[in-house]
Amino acid sequence: MAMTPRLGLDTLRRLPAESRPLVRPGTVPVGIVHIGLGAFFRAHQAVYTEEAVAAAGGDWGIVGVAPRSADVVAALKEQDNLYSVTEMSAGGARAKVIGALAGAQVAATDPERVVARLADPAVRVVTLCVTEKGYKLDPATGQLLDDPALTADLLGDGSPTTVPGLLVRGLLARARADAGPIAVVSCDNFSANGRRVRGMLAAAYAMAGHDDAWLRANVSCPGTMVDRIVPASTDATRAAAAALLGVRDEVALAGEPYRQWVIEDDFPGGRPAWELAGAVLTDDAGPWERLKLRALNGVHSGMAYLGALAGRETIVDAYRMPGLVDAMRRFVAEDIAPSFTPPDGVSVVDYGEQSLARFANPAIAHRTTQVAMDGSQKLPQRVLETIRDRRAAGGEPRWGALVVAAWMRYARGVADDGRPLHLDDPLADRIRAAIAAAPDSPEGLAGALFGLTEVFPAELAADETVRTLVVDWLTEFDKHGVESTLAGVG
Repeated sequence: MAMTPRLGLDTLRRLPAESRPLVRPGTVPVGIVHIGLGAFFRAHQAVYTEEAVAAAGGDWGIVGVAPRSADVVAALKEQDNLYSVTEMSAGGARAKVIGALAGAQVAATDPERVVARLADPAVRVVTLCVTEKGYKLDPATGQLLDDPALTADLLGDGSPTTVPGLLVRGLLARARADAGPIAVVSCDNFSANGRRVRGMLAAAYAMAGHDDAWLRANVSCPGTMVDRIVPASTDATRAAAAALLGVRDEVALAGEPYRQWVIEDDFPGGRPAWELAGAVLTDDAGPWERLKLRALNGVHSGMAYLGALAGRETIVDAYRMPGLVDAMRRFVAEDIAPSFTPPDGVSVVDYGEQSLARFANPAIAHRTTQVAMDGSQKLPQRVLETIRDRRAAGGEPRWGALVVAAWMRYARGVADDGRPLHLDDPLADRIRAAIAAAPDSPEGLAGALFGLTEVFPAELAADETVRTLVVDWLTEFDKHGVESTLAGVG
C-alpha cells in the first residue's frame, strides 16, 4: 500500500477546498518574529494573523523561533512551514491548513540569527508564548530570578540562551541599527503580562548596565489575553487530520472551536488587522486578563489537580466526577466573582458557566497532568490573586483554598489510589525537598509548601484563615480521598 503523501506546497491541490490555507507560505514578507513555536501559538495567534493578512493584506509573515526544540522546526520545514489545526466538537471535526509561517528556526542552535531577526527593520512586532517560566521572573514578586544562564546572558559576551537574553541582545542590536520602533507582545497566561514584560526588559537592561532611553522611546509592551484549549497532539490527532485532509501532517494540532484574543492597541510600528479576524482591541486588557486567568484558567487548574488525584486521565473525565462541577461553580460564584471588576457588560458567573461547558467538550482529550504542569508558576496568577483579593475584602475563600489544597496534595506525587503522579514543575526539586523535610500530615504539608516564597507571598503564607481552610481540605482528602470529599460537597 502506498504511503499517504505528506502535507506541503506540492500537495495543497489534494486538500479539500475548505481546508486550504488563506495565504501561501513565502508570499507574505516577514514582519513578525514569534518566540515559542508551541502548539498554542500555532493554533491561536498564527491563525488570527493569517486571517488578518487574508482580509487586509500587509507584510506580516511570521518567523517562528523555537527556543530549544529542533524537532518541530525540522518537521515544519519538511512541510514547507504548513500545518493543520482541527477543530473538535461534539458535532464533528473540521481541519484547516495554516500558511502564516514564513520560516522557522531554533534559537539554541543559532541565537545570533535570532538577534539579527530582531534587529531587522522589517520586523515591527515580536510575540512571545514561552510559558511563565520562560521569562525568568519570580511568579510571586515579578522580579528577575537569580538565574545563572540569565546572568551569563546579561553580563557575559557569549551567545544568549534565555528568552530575556535574546530580547535584550536583539533590542540593543536594533537600537544600534536605528531599525525603528517595535512592539514586544506577551501572549502567555499571567496577570498584567504587558507590564511584567516591560518590567523584565527594564530590569534586564539595568542588570546588564545599559541605558534604557532607547527602550523607553521605541519599545511598547501591549498587554494581552489569549484563550483557546489546545491539547497536546497525539497519534489520534495526526490520524484525524490525515482523514480530513487526505495528506499526512506530522505536526497536526487539534483544538476547541472557541478562541479569543484581547490586545492592547499599542503598536508603534504598525500591526496586522487582527480585529478583522475577531480579536478585541482595547486600551486595557487587565479586566479581560483577570476574567480569564481566574474564571477559566483557575477553574481548569482546579479540575486538573482534583481529577488527577482521583485517577481521572482527562479534564472531561474529571468533569464527570460527582461534586466537582458543583465545587467549581461555587469557586466561581463565591470566590472569583466578588474578587475583581470584570469588563463592562460581562457576567463572571456566566463566563464561568461557559468555561465549564467548554471543559465538557468530549472531543477534547486534554490530559489532567498536562494542565497540572508548572503549577508553582501558574498558581499565583490563577488562584492566589483571587484568594488575596477576597481576603482583602474580608472574605473567606473556601473554594480557592480547595484548589490550593489540591495542588499541595498533587505535589506529593501520589494519587489517591497510590499511583505516582509526575511533578513537572521548574521548582520540583525545591517542592520535593520541602515536603520530605516536613511532618507527614496535613499541617506539615501545608506548612512546607506555604514556606515556598517563590509561590506564596508572605502576607498570604502568614494568613491563618487561609492556612486553616487549606489544612481543613487536606484533612478531608486524607480521611476520605478527593472523590468522596467532592461527592459530599454541599
